[in-house]
Amino acid sequence: MGEQHSDVVVVGAGFAGMYLLHRLRLAGLTARVIEAGSDVGGTWYWNRYPGARCDVPSMEYSYSFDNDLQQQWEWTERYSGQPEILSYASHVADRFDLRADIAFDTRVVAAVFDESSSTWTVSLDSGEHITSRFFVLATGCLSSANMPNIAGRDTFSGPLLHTGEWPHEPVDFSGQRVAVVGTGSSGIQSIPIIADQAGHLTVFQRTPNYSVPARNQPLDPAEQARTKAEYDTFRAANRLQTGGFGSRTPRGTGSAKADDPQVARSAFEQRWETGGFGFLSGYADLMLDADSNAIAAEFVRERIADIVHDPATAALLSPEQVIGCKRLCLDTNYFETYNRPNVDLVDIKTDPIHHIDEHGLVLTSGARYDVDMIVFATGFDAMTGSITKIAITGRDGLTIQDAWSAGPVNYLGLQVVGFPNMFTITGPGSPSVLTNMIVSIEQHVDWITDAMVALGEGGYTTIEATEGAQSDWVGHVNTVADFTLFPTCNSWYLGANIAGKTRVFMPLIGFPDYAARCDAVAAAGYEGFALS
Repeated sequence: MGEQHSDVVVVGAGFAGMYLLHRLRLAGLTARVIEAGSDVGGTWYWNRYPGARCDVPSMEYSYSFDNDLQQQWEWTERYSGQPEILSYASHVADRFDLRADIAFDTRVVAAVFDESSSTWTVSLDSGEHITSRFFVLATGCLSSANMPNIAGRDTFSGPLLHTGEWPHEPVDFSGQRVAVVGTGSSGIQSIPIIADQAGHLTVFQRTPNYSVPARNQPLDPAEQARTKAEYDTFRAANRLQTGGFGSRTPRGTGSAKADDPQVARSAFEQRWETGGFGFLSGYADLMLDADSNAIAAEFVRERIADIVHDPATAALLSPEQVIGCKRLCLDTNYFETYNRPNVDLVDIKTDPIHHIDEHGLVLTSGARYDVDMIVFATGFDAMTGSITKIAITGRDGLTIQDAWSAGPVNYLGLQVVGFPNMFTITGPGSPSVLTNMIVSIEQHVDWITDAMVALGEGGYTTIEATEGAQSDWVGHVNTVADFTLFPTCNSWYLGANIAGKTRVFMPLIGFPDYAARCDAVAAAGYEGFALS
């Protein structure tokens, strides 16, 4: 097959790959985007499960780079559903004619750096090869579906689905006996809707998760108009928030444990009724102090007990770990669903799934559950899974799998030592999944594009993180995490949901400080990077 050349090869046509393509064009660089799906959208292309919805408000989970775009697009709900977000992504691709430089239904299988020419050779599953100066992984943080390797899984006679790889045609649950395995975010979003359609739903839960009401509702046109009238200042205020969004949500400064118990309870009740992530921002120390955190956690457990009629089921649904050390879930009538007569909850922590046969699931105790359909809501090999699936080889034959064998190391979440001119967008070591992803994406894309331009203007061929900078950065990310309660539970932030994956807390807490550090590094002539 033929060989092509481009200044930049980008892997992925989600929100990161789309914006990067636009910025590279404006910078006068040629780019080729490789996308496994049949269209743009990334996460929102693949995750079509019932109830799939963003947990960041629509007016904030959107691009800020083009004022006409943000003024003209009309959102319909407080929290956008998957179909609307995918429609938005498609609109952006049309508006900026992005599809012309995207190869769909194509996967990158390998990428090799050639030191003699300082170029990457990127191999596609079509048999084609593309050479480029730069290689950018815009593969997304939640894009590699985690399908559990349960014995006999493939012998099941009915449909076997994963929320992260959902069919494009509608799935009809009417009258069906359905099993949902997993009660993380995708389970919590899909379970109420599946229960509403299914003849009977059995939920298999290993670990309960904290969830607070989303309070989703139609977006008030007056509120949308107000936001659009002050979008610039609103966006700027959001970029100063720890998570890159939520500047209009009042933030508490005190300590939950130091407050009067009745006052604290009232504060949590108010935030529960308001809905959204603001539940965890009522006090400044909820992710720093275990005693204060325990007060918030107990409040949620009490609400679960109030909502769920059966005490035994309520107890099973009540988490014991720190609230917020796993990503807090937002729901619509999740706990209420367990009051339905057609819904059962099965605890697979005490009695794990032993195997699957043609009729359904069999537990270790021998208990069996015959079902017509199985839905795995078992999440993703987060942040690194889509990168390590590619055979990436840098200098001296170093592979990304070897470089990350003890966990993902890098500098600023942007570059890995041994892989010149290769960048990761919202990679491990950056705030990424602890933020509004689009804010992090825009910051990374702008920084990467500016670096490419600066390299050319300075007469340089390559940019690569140095060993010292990388080592210091990994230490910094871990030190920041250790000041908080985030590493205290087995979450996908640590890769704990993937068998055999080294446990390292991957995201960095604190978007504004991080963005300022990136700017300072660039202003200092790309301090911590070797330019040659």
